[in-house]
Amino acid sequence: MKVSDRSAAMQASPIRKLVPYANEAKKRGTKVYHLNIGQPDIETPQIFLETVKKTDVKVLAYADSNGWEPLRESISRYYKRIGLPYETEDIIITNGGSEALQWAMLIACDPGEEILVPEPFYTNYRGFAAPYLVELKPITTYPQDGFALPDRQTIEALVTEKTRAFVLSNPGNPAGAVYSREEVRRVADIARDRNLFIIADEVYREFCYDGKTATSFGSMTDVLDRVILVDSVSKRFSACGARIGSLTSKNRDVMTAALKLGQARLCVPTLEMIGAKALFDLDPDYFIPIREEYEKRRNLMIHALQKMEGVLCETPGGAFYATAKLPVENAEDFAVWLLTDFEHEGKTVMLAPVENFYQTPGMGRDEVRLAYVLKADDIEDAMRILEIALEQYPGRKSKG
Repeated sequence: MKVSDRSAAMQASPIRKLVPYANEAKKRGTKVYHLNIGQPDIETPQIFLETVKKTDVKVLAYADSNGWEPLRESISRYYKRIGLPYETEDIIITNGGSEALQWAMLIACDPGEEILVPEPFYTNYRGFAAPYLVELKPITTYPQDGFALPDRQTIEALVTEKTRAFVLSNPGNPAGAVYSREEVRRVADIARDRNLFIIADEVYREFCYDGKTATSFGSMTDVLDRVILVDSVSKRFSACGARIGSLTSKNRDVMTAALKLGQARLCVPTLEMIGAKALFDLDPDYFIPIREEYEKRRNLMIHALQKMEGVLCETPGGAFYATAKLPVENAEDFAVWLLTDFEHEGKTVMLAPVENFYQTPGMGRDEVRLAYVLKADDIEDAMRILEIALEQYPGRKSKG
């Protein structure tokens, strides 16, 4: 029997597809430093687990399809603390930010329609769009410009009769770019004037460095009816396994459609929502030492990368990723080689090739994404090993 063309066309995750090679390396006794995936090692706030343990539940019943109301109320209070005017009824709880992104694309677009997305972008956007036959159209950004958005004329030239939305991650994954208020305003103005939705992926909101802040599209009051805000506890609270996200909008038609989708999948796991409420009730100062720790790790990684011969890496302003151009022809081949043919002192590193984070063919072929989610000592050791690997790699571009 033949599977559907839609399922066959789905790409393997460039973040996870090298896992079998890493597993084989571990079986050989090699320690693998995972720089390929944004899985923080910061401890999940214990209040999450303590709250779940203390829950006196006799029957683990279905929750409401739009989510447990006390959690939605807590998220609303969190948004108001940071200046976003969202009420409880504007929020629906989802199975991670991933489900919220899928729903947002389905709500915004019919098959064959387009979403504009700055590239490089979170590669799973492509996987979310593909089942709905939605096309992603790239807004190309460049490392030498700090991955800043181009001017209005360049962006607006990409809008066609098929364009229905923007999707943007701010702070960004994989480049760690933090869009300025002017850039956010630029997109908002185009969306207003060209009748487009804005799917705002803001799951890294708290992680900005060097005095930068991430301007939320939810603060653009004149386009609130166009904004579909996607959020998650995964990175913010180092709770990736909880799979609690949210979709938020002031647009009643959007929320009506989202609730129908929620009813079709019944509900989000009850216990995780109970634990997540406790996370949103934490003191906002909780983020200060965590942000400082990530900034320390970022500085260690970027300093090491920028010292390596032939490596180009701009300093990211947010999230916990860096994109580096390596002195190799094909970064994926290098990433595989690291796991199959290289080790130093019984250790190697795992990277995420960036080519599939681009929509434009050929771009990012010599680039990798590195996540600075390991302890400082591990990052230093991983950078030392990476530098040695680049020196030994048979496919390294010739110096000079």
